[in-house]
Amino acid sequence: MTVTGTGELSTGVALACLGSAAWLAGGWHSGVRRARAVLAEGGKGGTGPPSVRRVTERLWRACRRLGFEWWAPAAGLALALLGASVLPLLAGAAGVPALRRTRRAGDARRARERRQDAVLALCGALAGEVRAGRQPGEALLYAERDSGGLGTAQAAVLAAARFGGDVPAALAAAARQPGAEGLRGLAACWRVAVDQGAGLAAGLDRLEGALRAERDQRADLRAQLAGARATAVMLAGLPVLGLLLGVALGSDPLHVLLHTGAGLGCLLGGGLLEGLGVWWVTRIVRGAEAVS
Repeated sequence: MTVTGTGELSTGVALACLGSAAWLAGGWHSGVRRARAVLAEGGKGGTGPPSVRRVTERLWRACRRLGFEWWAPAAGLALALLGASVLPLLAGAAGVPALRRTRRAGDARRARERRQDAVLALCGALAGEVRAGRQPGEALLYAERDSGGLGTAQAAVLAAARFGGDVPAALAAAARQPGAEGLRGLAACWRVAVDQGAGLAAGLDRLEGALRAERDQRADLRAQLAGARATAVMLAGLPVLGLLLGVALGSDPLHVLLHTGAGLGCLLGGGLLEGLGVWWVTRIVRGAEAVS
């Protein structure tokens, strides 16, 4: 069966825009990594013209500042123009806050993981400096310079270490940062080593091992939950596939959904079920991560 008329073509173009927006929202961070790699190669003597590289870098920075959540109203505007209805635009605008929260939660999670890795590196570097014969305060200064595991509390902790202040208390305060909870263990090791003369390097080795095991456990859990996330994304994209099948069969699904009573009822019910399903899967995944 052949597809005739401009309505079907317009609907196909709109759905393609919607699919592109969904892909960009789901695979944004992997695309960022690929783009950074390409741009890094270009900056090291790639074959692309310098002007093209500069324009690409500026465009990519602008997209990063804008945030992927703004693809939702862009796709809604395209569907609103092609479907002659304001409903897609309203739905796209309503999705911006939710997508922004998702993006910010992802940024916070990645910042927390980076801080956890920095604390782990700090423990290893500090143990090495202590074994090399440095005093604990001096060793902390050198280890922090190499690892950067103290985050925003770096000045307070380093000042306490340099001028003979209460280093364990400063480390405990720094541990309030998300992802820096391992500094509480470092504070305990420091207090025991100073008050009771125990070996600081041995305690740091045990602390580093515990933090490393915890990180590996989180990575293993994330790998196990990746299948559930991929399934949720695939199921969320099935309605788009259904609309594309409708276009291929020669119908006009946008007109049916946006301009008929039955279509509006199906759109409302399907949207509610879709949102409920995504929320339920997200709740299950977050619950599993919280238990770990």
